[in-house]
This record gives sequence, C-alpha cells and structure tokens, in this order.
Amino acid sequence: MSELQPLIVYGCGHTPNPWKVVIIIEELGLPYVVEQVDIRTIKDEPYISLNPNGRLPAFKDPNNNDIVLFESGAIIDYIIEVYDKKALLHYASGPEKHTTRCWEHFQMSGQGPYFGQKIWFEKFHPQRLPTAIERYLNEMKRVIGVIDSHLAKKGTDYLVGDKVTYADLMFLPYFAGLPSLVPELDLTKYPQYNAWLGRLVTRPITSKVLERYAEAAAEAAASGAVPAVKQVAVVEI
Repeated sequence: MSELQPLIVYGCGHTPNPWKVVIIIEELGLPYVVEQVDIRTIKDEPYISLNPNGRLPAFKDPNNNDIVLFESGAIIDYIIEVYDKKALLHYASGPEKHTTRCWEHFQMSGQGPYFGQKIWFEKFHPQRLPTAIERYLNEMKRVIGVIDSHLAKKGTDYLVGDKVTYADLMFLPYFAGLPSLVPELDLTKYPQYNAWLGRLVTRPITSKVLERYAEAAAEAAASGAVPAVKQVAVVEI
C-alpha cells in the first residue's frame, strides 16, 4: 500500500461520523489525511461542492481520478470494496456479506440519528423539550437493547459471524462517550453489549483512534462548542 497517495477525509474533530471512516481506514492500514473543516462553513462553498448535503464527512480518493464521495456509509462501502482485498473487515461472499450490510444500515438509520437527536435536544436546542428528550433516550435504550439481545441469541462475539467487521466498528464513535454525555443511561443492564464493546475498544488501532476522538472532543468542549466526551462507554459488570 506504500505507493498509494493518502486518502482524504474531510471532517471536524468533535463530530462522530468522520471518525467512523477514520477507524476503518486505520484498521486497514491505509495512508490518509484529515482535512479539518470549520463546521460553520459546511453549507457554503467550497465544501458544499464536496458534500451537497452540507454534512460531515466528505471523502476524496486521489488514487481513483479524485473521486469524491459523501455519506459515511457510502464512503465506508467504497473503502471496503476497493481496498479491503484480504477481507479483513468484511465477508466477501455468503449470507454474512449481506447480513453485515443490515447492521451497517441499522447503524446509519437507527443509532446515528437517534443518538444525535438525543444530544441535540439535551445540549443544544434553545427550548428544553422533555418529551423529545425522553423519546430519544428510549430510542437509545432500544438500539442498545437490539445489539444486546442479538449477541445473546446468537452467542457470538461480533454482530456477524466470528470476526469483527466494518459494521461493528461503525457503531463506536456514537457509543464512545455515553457515560459522560448521557449519565442517566444505565448500561449495566446490557451485559452482552458491554462485552462486545469491550472487545472493540481494546483493539490496539481502534483504541488509539478513539483516544484521538476524545481529545478532539475535549478541545471542542473547552472552547464551548460541544459537551465533553470523557471516556469510552465500557461498563464493568
């Protein structure tokens, strides 16, 4: 991979979705750079030409005609298809290949939006709306419960088959700071979830990425931009 030009991830240090992409790139040992984007400018040029939705992240691959992609899931799909030739983080065939996509889409449609809305209404919305906060807290519990129940039923260490996949890793940035961001969430009720999370966050490469994420979030919190992410959410049971 040494002949590759660095992949380019456009992101902002304290936002979770770019870190999903970074974790996958790091786990595959690919060269990359992160172009920091001021979150106040993502609806304007030049960034809006990279991501028409005006959200983070965006991605460019100088090794493939400077292809530009947006949406973290689509970016990860591309990276897996183009660069994970040894199937380190995916299944190349069989039912597991397609089941992994199910969990990927669950992360994007369930965990990401619900967790993001809980933090928004709790920390940023100008008017406190208890019903909205309660709704998204319950959705957070449901999402964690889905993972916990699935792992218990299957008796496996990971969401699909017997190895970690990109789908497992995609959940991590949103789970990273739950004790500090959502202290009312009792994670001791989810033993299989906690065991799974513990296996993921202790992966040497991933743990270093999450440390960088926590540091970036702490810097943003110190500036008053966002609440702090103090720790990875592994609960001892």
